[in-house]
Amino acid sequence: MSLLEVQDLSVTFRVGEREIEAVRHVSFAIEKGETLALVGESGSGKSVTALSILQLLPYPKAWHPSGSVQLDGVELVGKSESVLRKVRGNLASMIFQEPMTSLNPLHTVERQIGEVLELHRGLTGGATRTRVLELLELVRIDDAETRLKSYPHQLSGGQRQRVMIAMALANEPDLLIADEPTTALDVTVQAEILALIAELQERLRMAVLLITHDLTIVRKVAHRVAVMTQGEIVETGPTETIFTNAQHDYTRHLLAAEPKGKPPVADASAPVIMGACDIKVYFPIQRGLLKRTVGHVKAVDGVTFEVRAGQTVGVVGESGSGKTTLGLALLRLLPCSGTIDFAGRDIGDWTGSKLRALRREMQIVFQDPYGSLSPRMSVGQIIEEGLVLHRIGENAAARSELVAGAMREVGLDPSMRDRYPHEFSGGQRQRISIARAMVLKPRFVVLDEPTSALDMSVQAQIVDLLRDLQARHGLAYLFISHDLRVVRALSHEVIVLKRGRVVEQGTAEQLFRAPAEAYTRALMAAAFEIEAVDPDGAGGSVA
Repeated sequence: MSLLEVQDLSVTFRVGEREIEAVRHVSFAIEKGETLALVGESGSGKSVTALSILQLLPYPKAWHPSGSVQLDGVELVGKSESVLRKVRGNLASMIFQEPMTSLNPLHTVERQIGEVLELHRGLTGGATRTRVLELLELVRIDDAETRLKSYPHQLSGGQRQRVMIAMALANEPDLLIADEPTTALDVTVQAEILALIAELQERLRMAVLLITHDLTIVRKVAHRVAVMTQGEIVETGPTETIFTNAQHDYTRHLLAAEPKGKPPVADASAPVIMGACDIKVYFPIQRGLLKRTVGHVKAVDGVTFEVRAGQTVGVVGESGSGKTTLGLALLRLLPCSGTIDFAGRDIGDWTGSKLRALRREMQIVFQDPYGSLSPRMSVGQIIEEGLVLHRIGENAAARSELVAGAMREVGLDPSMRDRYPHEFSGGQRQRISIARAMVLKPRFVVLDEPTSALDMSVQAQIVDLLRDLQARHGLAYLFISHDLRVVRALSHEVIVLKRGRVVEQGTAEQLFRAPAEAYTRALMAAAFEIEAVDPDGAGGSVA
């Protein structure tokens, strides 16, 4: 008997007066020590299937018209909470797609990981702390002891995802459900995390259900692949067979999807929209009863560059390198030193209404689409909010038409405007975030991992959309990403950051063709599987 057996599983949601079939008659099995990759586009039913295994769906708004889920011979569908609690986090664990919303903002890293150990292993005091440190080091969090007292908002997106992975692996489960486990991670850490999961899998004979839109990862780590679309599994088979001899048209469509092309030609004489000179963001390190400052974390340390109208500057680097902090500082959302010149105006000391009026021209698409969308507002209200604040549109009807146009541009049906964020997949929520920024027709946009939550085919669509908007409106982009394939498709120039400092800077063509620094070559190696020098300069292959 297989470790996990899912038979004829269906899931229906009640939305108002409607009933929506999210999953229809899905069946698959996973053996001990095996990795099954469940792949498909956003909204195909992958995450709903995963949540169904541990019975985490919001009953009674969601239910199973049919189906069975057996883990190690125990039926889970319809079981009581007391039975399910013994399974969750012990026999089976889950790494969720969005770490910021999955972690408690009021508790430290030590408290949240420690809670798992206390509930399932009975550890207390020093034993809990020691095990938490081991787990943080296992998932490659730098200066783990210092991070014990950190709160989720004090960590980068990649660091938060690694905390989630540490929690999931704390009790060495028989089944690990990994829902986009490397979405927020840079390419080098992706490789480390996948290697870590593979190592634990081999040692513990742990089964892994991997849910991802990144087919590059699937080919590296999965034994078998199940392809899902519109709530149904349309093809299943060994990984190599799926990649070399796919039978279903939809599978072939997924395999062919990848961001391609080059950014629109930039005018070297176009006006500078954003000029940054010697930008520094230092966070104080405070210790003791009186919280005295004993040092500083140099999140951004002396970064200088400029972005012209119609140009994209890509910012790459590992998690925690300062990419997002740089973007927030340029938008005056974080205090910084240095000069910020926006369209010929020094805005470094702007405050109040003067700065608020400028917000229309400077927008951001955040990394975590769910955390940045109000759960109390409909999608239409979310996109319209900026129009109302900046008094754009003659009346409600005019604003409604602008909202509908923005939704169509990012591939969303305007008829869905009355739905709420929780009714959309991760990829759809990211498109809502992009629509909210673009509806204001800004001049400068910080794109903080705008494609990280999107499947490959939608990534390509969003890249094409961003290029089209840029060409038509002369938009200036600061594009922050760990996905170097997308960076290559969008960026004219690239900045490589490491621990807040610029390691390498130049045209995208130059950096991708012949990176000069070992650290840059290591990033390229992890992304494109080429030979490279070790990031610490030791030499050898990193591919």
